[in-house]
Amino acid sequence: MNFDLTPEQDQLRDAVRALGRRYGHSYFVAKAKSGEHTTQLWSEAGRLGYLGVNIPTEYGGGGGGITELALVCEELAAAGCPLLLLVVSPAIAATVINKHGTDEQRKRHLPGLADGTQKIVFAITEPEAGSNFHRLGTVARRDGDDWLLSGRKCYISGVDEAQYVLVVARTEDAASGKLKPALFIVPTDAPGLTRSKLDMEILSPENQFLLYLDDVRLPADALVGESLDAGLPALFAGLNPERITVAAMGAGTGRYAIERASEYTATRKVWGGRSIGSHQGVAHPLAHAAVQVELARLMIHKAATLYDAGRDLEAGISGNMAKYAAGEAAALAVDTAVQALGGAGMTTEYGVATLLGAVRAGRIAPVSREMILNFVAQHVLGQDKSY
Repeated sequence: MNFDLTPEQDQLRDAVRALGRRYGHSYFVAKAKSGEHTTQLWSEAGRLGYLGVNIPTEYGGGGGGITELALVCEELAAAGCPLLLLVVSPAIAATVINKHGTDEQRKRHLPGLADGTQKIVFAITEPEAGSNFHRLGTVARRDGDDWLLSGRKCYISGVDEAQYVLVVARTEDAASGKLKPALFIVPTDAPGLTRSKLDMEILSPENQFLLYLDDVRLPADALVGESLDAGLPALFAGLNPERITVAAMGAGTGRYAIERASEYTATRKVWGGRSIGSHQGVAHPLAHAAVQVELARLMIHKAATLYDAGRDLEAGISGNMAKYAAGEAAALAVDTAVQALGGAGMTTEYGVATLLGAVRAGRIAPVSREMILNFVAQHVLGQDKSY
């Protein structure tokens, strides 16, 4: 059992931390409030190789794994720049295409994903079905050699920034007549694909959208993989990296909030000559939040290590636990930081209340805390399925 990063991972962490701090939370907030995107930070991270650390070297990536990508997610968030599209494009889309795409799909998409010049977002959630792929209403049907996709998707991140969207649909099995999942790489400018921006109470440079697919015509090679049999394993291939990197982003955000609050409480003096941090009523909640964040980081490291070792079942359990732990810890850390700063905590200047919406959403998406508890009860505790 080894809790130390390799020298290369240490160097990656330090380099990403330095990049994130050059931009900082004020950059993130300014872009979000102006309705702009963090294009400059994304482009520089891509140019330096940080966006493609989990992509094979033959496609221009770093040849690492989800452990390395989680480090990137965490350190940028710890600098006050939690980039949601790191989860969507390098973690989900690149993993799915690398593991289950055709040779042509890998050659076409992975180099751009590695250097940041291409973004592929992910569309599974629907208004009626949520993310339950057994009940998805988006259907793909054959029309000659082409596919026609029809349906609706919701809460799809970053469609306005991406060239493609990885759509999860259902296809009819010719032998059984039953519907089975399949993934399609859909250009965001495809005829029949329209979008509507959702107004969200979250301060973020990444926007959320409703997607409408009205007989979107796609060539045969838009289907991920060589056949429909690739659909289910391709879908599951993206879920563990998603949970692990979301958790890493949450842990980084928690670290950022605790650091900001600790700096403030160590120097703020209002009752004589002692800092407010010298009082247990202020220090203990921050210390408690720091413990929770560190525990979450340990589970993230375990989950990423298991995933990169190919131990998918164990990584699924640990990944869900990591996502749960980090979601709770990040929300606790930001809320505790706001409380410790008092009125200053609610200002934009001090940069902690600006994260309240994002960390609250982290307890819901991409899978809710309640569904994770259902998963743990069933797969760890041996309880009957509750849903």
